[in-house]
Amino acid sequence: MGTLLAELAAFGLAVGFSPLHIALLLLLLLGPRPLQRGGWFVLGWLLTTAAAVALLLTVGHGLVLTMEQGSTHRTGLDLLAAGALLGLGLKELLSREEENQPPGWTTKLENFCALPLPLLLGVSALVELASPDDLFLLAKTASSLLAANLGRGNELLGAVVFTLVSGLLLLLPLLGLLLVGPERVLPLLRNGKQWLFAKGDLLVGLVSIGLGLYLGWQGIEGLQLGAALA
Repeated sequence: MGTLLAELAAFGLAVGFSPLHIALLLLLLLGPRPLQRGGWFVLGWLLTTAAAVALLLTVGHGLVLTMEQGSTHRTGLDLLAAGALLGLGLKELLSREEENQPPGWTTKLENFCALPLPLLLGVSALVELASPDDLFLLAKTASSLLAANLGRGNELLGAVVFTLVSGLLLLLPLLGLLLVGPERVLPLLRNGKQWLFAKGDLLVGLVSIGLGLYLGWQGIEGLQLGAALA
C-alpha cells in the first residue's frame, strides 16, 4: 500500500504542476477578494480531479478491465502515456522562448482572471480535463488503483491521497495567505508569479520527460512479462 500511495502521490504532483492553473491562482490571490475567489478556484480543482478519478474507477469496475502488470490494457496505457508525456516534454523544451521572455500563455491570463467566477471555474475544469497528459495521468491513477484489487475503503483512500496531492501546489499559497496574512505573503506570491512565468515551461518539460521515461519503462516491462506468459 505504501508503494502504491507513493506512486499515486507522484502522479498527483505531475497533474497538479500546471503552470497555467498555478499562475491563475496567484493572480486571483493578488487581486480583489483573494480568499473568496482563490478558495473557490482551488475547491473547483479538487472537485474536478476527484470526479474524474471516480468516473474512471466506476468505468473500470464496470468493464472488468485487467490492469495487472503485463496485461494488454495496462501495458497499452503505459506506452501511450509515455509517448504523450515524452512528446509534451520535448515540445516544451524545444519550443522555449528566449530567456527572460514569458511564455505566450501568460499574456492571456489577465483577461481570463477577469471572467465571472462561475465561468472561470467552468473553463478551468475544461482546461484540466482537456489536457492529454492530465487525462493519461488520471487514467494511470485509476488503473493503478484497479490493479491493486483493494477494498472500497482503501481504494477511496488512494483516490483521496491522489486528489489532495494534485491540489497541493494550489493549496499552499492559499493557506499561506490565510494563515500568515497578506502583508508577508503577497510579496512572495508576486515573486513566485514572476519566477513561474520565466521557468514554468522548462519545469513542465523536465517533469513530463521524467514521468514519460518511468511509464515507458513500465510499459516495456509489461511487454516482456506478457511475452513470457504467452
